[in-house]
Amino acid sequence: MKKFLIGAILLVVVIAMAKTVPDKKAHKKAMMEAVKAYVNDEAEEKYGDNILTDLGKGIVNKTIEVALNSKLEVNNYLIFNTTSVEVDDETKTLSLGVFGHVFTFDKEMLRDALEASAKEKAEKKSERKAAKEAAKEAKKLEKQKRKEEKKREKEARKEQKRHDKAANKAAKNLIKSVKKTMKESKKKEEEED
Repeated sequence: MKKFLIGAILLVVVIAMAKTVPDKKAHKKAMMEAVKAYVNDEAEEKYGDNILTDLGKGIVNKTIEVALNSKLEVNNYLIFNTTSVEVDDETKTLSLGVFGHVFTFDKEMLRDALEASAKEKAEKKSERKAAKEAAKEAKKLEKQKRKEEKKREKEARKEQKRHDKAANKAAKNLIKSVKKTMKESKKKEEEED
């Protein structure tokens, strides 16, 4: 009877746990609250409380919210769930959900996750910039190559014109020479007659 009662209580607890597992929205809300608290503490500690700090906090919070929407993964284990993000090819667990409550991890872990996210974003930006520069350089080289090719073609056409002109001149001189020779031959023939 005692075992049956313990088994029944455990079954009720497991069912209650399964029914009260928080959803992704609850995890995001808890994470955003933790992030906002962290950002507020860091901003006030470093910059004080002013309008610019509030604006900066708003921008940071919105950026983090967008990142969480795209990268946050919920891992469901029936009686509880966790959320995780992948940072530098490593999966980091950010929160634990059980009995309808979400427990987030400490500020140090949040700081590491935020720094890693910022680093990843900076690396992607750097990669995009490098790719853009490489494309720009390739385009520049291609343009220079076409320009040099056009210049060579122009030089070849000029050389061909010079060659044609010289050939025409030589042909004209040859014709003149032949005509002159023929005239002289004709004149000699007439003189001989």
